[in-house]
Amino acid sequence: MSNHFQDNDKIMDHFFNPRNLGTMKNPDAFGQVGNPRCGDIMHIYLKIDNDIIKDIKFQTYGCAVAIASTSILTEMVKGKTLSETQKISSQRIREALGKMPAYKQHCTVLAEQALKKAIEDYQKEKNA
Repeated sequence: MSNHFQDNDKIMDHFFNPRNLGTMKNPDAFGQVGNPRCGDIMHIYLKIDNDIIKDIKFQTYGCAVAIASTSILTEMVKGKTLSETQKISSQRIREALGKMPAYKQHCTVLAEQALKKAIEDYQKEKNA
């Protein structure tokens, strides 16, 4: 396999067929992150019931790896408890997606950060 993500079937599948793409009316939580250097922007919407992520949607403006990172993240956390989602790291997202060039790994970090911001948003609202 070469060093280009275009040769990675999993990244290309999630790019062309993103899972859980879209917005959500009245989400329980929302997280947004962006990287001004590359221009990637990620939005994550969560529906949470009894600390379990019942539904998750995302919108990502960015490259194929950014979209694939957010898409696979949604599959990794849907149905999990909030404490289980805390274990989802950018490293785990990279492992789930497979080989990618080092200069694209920041996309997995952004996906992790967007999820964490959404969970922080939920906990802030819950404790308000």
